[in-house]
Amino acid sequence: MTITQLQYVLAVAEHKNFTLAAEKSFVTQPTLSMQVQKLEDELGVLIFDRSKKPISITEVGKKIVAQAKNIVAEAERIKDIVDQDKGFIGGDYTLGIIPTVMPTLLPMFLNTFIKKYPKVNLIIKEQSTDNLIKNIMDGHLDAGIAATPLEIEFIKERPLYYEPFVGYVPKSHRLSQETELTTDHLDVNDVLLLQDGHCFRDGVINLCKASKNMNGEHFKIESGSFETLIGLADEGMGMTLLPYLNTLQLGQQKRESLKPFKNPSPAREISLIYHKSELKIQITEALRDVISSIVRGAITFQDVKIISPLAKN
Repeated sequence: MTITQLQYVLAVAEHKNFTLAAEKSFVTQPTLSMQVQKLEDELGVLIFDRSKKPISITEVGKKIVAQAKNIVAEAERIKDIVDQDKGFIGGDYTLGIIPTVMPTLLPMFLNTFIKKYPKVNLIIKEQSTDNLIKNIMDGHLDAGIAATPLEIEFIKERPLYYEPFVGYVPKSHRLSQETELTTDHLDVNDVLLLQDGHCFRDGVINLCKASKNMNGEHFKIESGSFETLIGLADEGMGMTLLPYLNTLQLGQQKRESLKPFKNPSPAREISLIYHKSELKIQITEALRDVISSIVRGAITFQDVKIISPLAKN
């Protein structure tokens, strides 16, 4: 039994196809199939039922796959131990970032990080929170940046910053004369939202539920970008809420439509999330230090109330 054989088993278990598993493992299909077969022969059991399409995992195979994940992760930890002992911060590191954070946060820290840690090959992917969680569990991401708390047993959360919500209220809106907003001002029927699947949308809905104007989840319009929501608000379709960092990119004219919330300002917690096995933790810590130090200077709000994307009323 070898680590390579276990890695091939994990690839087949994930893709349910020997050809695709071989492509993802950068080996030929006969080589991968032979190594999986050798492991099955050594153990005297079938890990995969090849008679089904797609390939299925046998009952004993499921137990073997679960243990193989632990063994492969512990084998990778050995390299981590050596790297940490040498003080080496480098190698491939795959980071996922949710769509409502990536456009504002990435330009703030990326250049600084790659200059400070030139030996790290940072691979960045924009993904939804659900995909971040799945890919961290499957080992396809080393870490993610998402709105928290998520409260998932196998994931560790390290807060990076707390980002207040800011109202975007055009001059024609009923709240345009308010200098500060409160949750009582919010009427879910005229709050423009991101489309379903965005955790920021869920946070806004939970915020509206805290107000007295939650009359059911019947929304005028939903969009996939904050820019579209701002444009719709300017056309008199309602108001919207923005993450604070997104407001820094607005021109002076649009900034006149911004309304802060009365303290404590509702906010979202943005965290670096990663598997509890803490593989490549030295890179994770370096990334957290760089992001925290940069964002700390951009967000000056101190008194905030965290709105969880998972909060229920």
